[in-house]
Amino acid sequence: MARTRRDEGPASWERPGLLRDGRSVLVRPIRADDADALIAFSGRLSRRTISYRLLGPVVRISPETLRAWADVDQVDHIALVATLGTRLIAVARCVRAPDEPHRGEATFTVEDDYQEHGLGTLLLERLAQAARARGVVTLTADVLADNTRMLRTFAGSGYRTETVWGGSVVQVTMTTDPAGQVMARSDRREHVAVRSSLRPLLRPRSVAVVGAGRRAKTIGHEILRNLLAHGFDGPVHPVNPHADQIAGVNAYPSLRDLPGEVDLVVIAVPAENAEQVVLDAAAVGAGAVVVVSTGFGESGLDGLDRERRLVHAARTGGMRLIGPNCMGIVSRFDDQTLFATFAPRIPPPGPVSMSSQSGPLGLAVLSHAEQLGLGFASFVSIGNAADVSTSDLLQWWEEDAATSVVLLHLGRFGNPRKFARIARRIAARKPIVAVHAGSPTLWEEVPGGPADDEPVTGSDAALDALFQQSGIIRTRSLGAMFDVALLLANQPVPGGNRVAIVTNADGPGALTADACQASGLVVTGHAGANLGPGATPSDYRASVDAALTDPAVDALVVLYVPPLVRHVADVAAAIATAAAAVPHKTVVTSFLSAPGLPTLLRREGRAIPSYVFPEAAASALGAAAAYGAWRRSPAGVVVESGDADAAAARALLDSLPAGPVDPDAARALLRHYGIPVAEQPAAGGEPDAVDMAVGVATDPVFGPVVTLALADDYADLVGDVAVRVTPLSDRDAPEMVRSLRAFPLLDGWREAPRCDVGALEEMLLRVSAMVEDLPRVTGLAIRPLRVFPDRGGVAALGARLTLATPDEAAG
Repeated sequence: MARTRRDEGPASWERPGLLRDGRSVLVRPIRADDADALIAFSGRLSRRTISYRLLGPVVRISPETLRAWADVDQVDHIALVATLGTRLIAVARCVRAPDEPHRGEATFTVEDDYQEHGLGTLLLERLAQAARARGVVTLTADVLADNTRMLRTFAGSGYRTETVWGGSVVQVTMTTDPAGQVMARSDRREHVAVRSSLRPLLRPRSVAVVGAGRRAKTIGHEILRNLLAHGFDGPVHPVNPHADQIAGVNAYPSLRDLPGEVDLVVIAVPAENAEQVVLDAAAVGAGAVVVVSTGFGESGLDGLDRERRLVHAARTGGMRLIGPNCMGIVSRFDDQTLFATFAPRIPPPGPVSMSSQSGPLGLAVLSHAEQLGLGFASFVSIGNAADVSTSDLLQWWEEDAATSVVLLHLGRFGNPRKFARIARRIAARKPIVAVHAGSPTLWEEVPGGPADDEPVTGSDAALDALFQQSGIIRTRSLGAMFDVALLLANQPVPGGNRVAIVTNADGPGALTADACQASGLVVTGHAGANLGPGATPSDYRASVDAALTDPAVDALVVLYVPPLVRHVADVAAAIATAAAAVPHKTVVTSFLSAPGLPTLLRREGRAIPSYVFPEAAASALGAAAAYGAWRRSPAGVVVESGDADAAAARALLDSLPAGPVDPDAARALLRHYGIPVAEQPAAGGEPDAVDMAVGVATDPVFGPVVTLALADDYADLVGDVAVRVTPLSDRDAPEMVRSLRAFPLLDGWREAPRCDVGALEEMLLRVSAMVEDLPRVTGLAIRPLRVFPDRGGVAALGARLTLATPDEAAG
């Protein structure tokens, strides 16, 4: 096919990847100036690899052929390369069939030294993504029958494949649609690679501090002293060209002068010098760097350019990078403490691990955790998150036996969908608590009409949906995050939402009951809950024991007002003793004076959190109970619409320009996905039917979201709009429908017949599948969607559609 233009490919196609051993490679669109690198690459290929690529006994690839590989338009002829440092180590290509624009022929070539490292699978995934973005839905590849390595790569990719054996050559046909199995296998492959890449960061054998000064109270000096003082067993090397010794340890002029290998390099030098230090770290074989220096992306365009060069230097050297603009890391392992930060205080050991995107905030976090007695297994300040991300750290903590609770301070997302997949997997076993300040000004209107005519959604609503679908406990403040963490780190996840209250004062008891109900808890009528001002330690012990052994109670809040009881220590001991006898029930206290984990509330390794005010205890308990309910619910499955005619839908979209679409075309698209469309509403309507509004909007951060509301003017006004991020699972759709305050209207309110809720749920899943299949669909408004009674189904009475350009969809 003739090439009409040259295109370097969308910026999103250039992304780092990890080999199975944790080394970082860069996968990017091929460039015209790669021709010489391709020729050098070809010279390193074995005859066997060349014959596999050219399907015959060819001993070399001609320079003319290699230059042609680099001459692509990235539309009809797509080519990607993988580089490790400055070395080109793999090529993947897709050529669109002239007579079948939705089919492409794929080829892959990986340098011999990098085969069996997961690179072929990585390139296959990236090429499939790029081809799909350009409208190619099927890839074919001719593979020699004895090239079992490549055949295994296709078979193990998770993509739907068909294999036709024809003598010495096998033809493999593969869809580019990333089915759930593809994502699962990709995630597993990446999980292994990420954990390998983070080992030098969180389990280093040796550390160097570049910029370790001789003066106390300077950042580099304090990092060095903390490393030496808190129990790291490996060598710690200060690097300073102006000192022979610092803090009693031999210093070295540069990393290249160190007497042995170094795993982790902490960099505390001026920003303009950091890149050279990273290059030196790569030269001595370091596996990771932590850049605490400031003056990068947070400081403006010049700093952003400096940050990009810094990351490029790290990736070129095959290293992972934390920061820049961070405060360092804390990691406990093998009875050691890696305290590579300038923070003055360190929390005790414990089950909590935390990622923070704010450097200064980390100082307060570690100090507050120490005051509360909240134990940490690790703390990572990722700063600008130029390389290592929250998603990477989640994958480390997923298998970290020392971590049972994860805390996240989030400022921005790299890949929200990837984050959600990883978080959902981890939250099924370990609670994740996150704080993220929502942005109510970032609103995206569902396209197709005036602002007061359609449901709206925005980044904060989408973030709530993402967290809810992933099982993440969202808090609105750091204080609330620590309240929840204090509970989850020391108590079991509540087995339900039924809570009893034991108190010695009416006022705090009433406040607690109100707060529990506001937090989604059900207060039980446990006898003896109000012990009165004269309650003794024995009274407390008996009442706590009675509440915890009651099968109708899942959790307990114990209130204690100190001025009314003289024996404070005895009361605390009584509560702790009774709670220790029933370890599977959740207990929290409010002594209205003692926050954290008072020593008297510990028994046999079990600590009972104490909150200054009972409302905080109730709120934390409510959040933990909601998480427990999410974890006990069956995991959802993204269901494919087997009867959808995706090919016809793509052909329809190929004929349509970007922007608002003709209503007839919008209705035709819905039909292709099995969504019933009514040509003409019945006169007078349907008295027992309920009209709903379904929308699709593209959130600027989180991508496509689906909204559901009543099709009237009040849903937005009262905020009764359900929002979910695609793809929807068979768990998301029912929850979406039932989360509406207006759900009783669908469920037989005031003796009306029940509407076909199942058909509505199925329709939401079909809309989600359509959006996932067709990236050009950026906005959809189905209004009204009539939901008929009994098993009458649903029908779209109006539909408006907005499309992006193919390039916008690809990017």
